[in-house]
Amino acid sequence: MVPLQIVVILFVALGAAGVVLSRDPVRQAIVFSIYGFGLVLLFLVFQAPDVALSALVVSGIAYPLVLVSAIARVAAQRKRKGSA
Repeated sequence: MVPLQIVVILFVALGAAGVVLSRDPVRQAIVFSIYGFGLVLLFLVFQAPDVALSALVVSGIAYPLVLVSAIARVAAQRKRKGSA
């Protein structure tokens, strides 16, 4: 195994552990985005650029955006219910 592959695999493993150990949903979304970029690097190192592009869109942009917008919506609904 190439040393670059080992480094990227370790980075992805640390990112996965960071996602699992995060308690705050917003922080978890941010760490998941970083983990997703690690997966993109992993796919590029293993010469799978098409999978890397898909992972970039999903884990780097789409999932964190949907998660943060859902959290904001729930927080706004709780605020409205609390003031009524």
